[in-house]
Formats: sequence, structure tokens, C-alpha cells
Amino acid sequence: MDAKQLLFFGASLVAASACGQVVAEETRVPYVQVAEIEIDPAQLEQYKAAVHEQIETAIRVEPGVLVLYAVADKDSPTRVRVFEIYADRDAYQAHLQSAHFNKYKTTTDTMVKSLKLVQTVPIMLGAKGK
Repeated sequence: MDAKQLLFFGASLVAASACGQVVAEETRVPYVQVAEIEIDPAQLEQYKAAVHEQIETAIRVEPGVLVLYAVADKDSPTRVRVFEIYADRDAYQAHLQSAHFNKYKTTTDTMVKSLKLVQTVPIMLGAKGK
């Protein structure tokens, strides 16, 4: 391979690498799931306080946490759903390792009677700014 071919090959590698990075960033998909949680009725108020603290902290300090909404079933307030959107799967994994999430898990361990994580595929996500 002569110098001209080597230079062309090197430039091609740099261009392909740059394009690959752009493609990777464009295909970055939000990680979305719904947590279905059943809370011990005797500990519902303590649970609400713990989930409030955890969500407030996560939204404030974790750039990859985009949305966390905790809602209770109107007719059965111990049935809680948490709608979660993270920038990507890595942001979700980082959230699971955070100190505030681990505090929440430890604090609510005896409050949570059941937990089901429902994996989802985003179809359309929309929101208005505050």
C-alpha cells in the first residue's frame, strides 16, 4: 500500500468512525417502563413519603432520569404505578446504583407487598414544558 492509499484508508476510517458515532447517538432510544406496586395498607403514608423523596431527588440530580410519575389507583390506593422514562438503558442502570434509589429500596422493603416491572416500547412520547 503506497502513501496515497494509506492516507485515503486512514481518512475513510476516521469518517466511518465519526458517522458511526452520529448513528449511535441518533438511535439512542429512551428506556421506558411501568412499575406496578402493591403497598401494605398500614404503611401507605410512609411509602408515599419515601417515593416522594426518591423521585424528587432523582429528577433533581440525575440527568438521565427524564420522567418519574407515581400514581395510585383511585379505587384502591395501595395499588401504585410508577411511569419511568430514562434517556437510555445506561441511565436506568445508573439510577439503580444511585444512593437515593438504594435508600428508597431499603426504606420501602417491608412496605412493598409486590412489584412487577413492565417493559415497554415507546411509540410516541409527548409532554408540555412547565
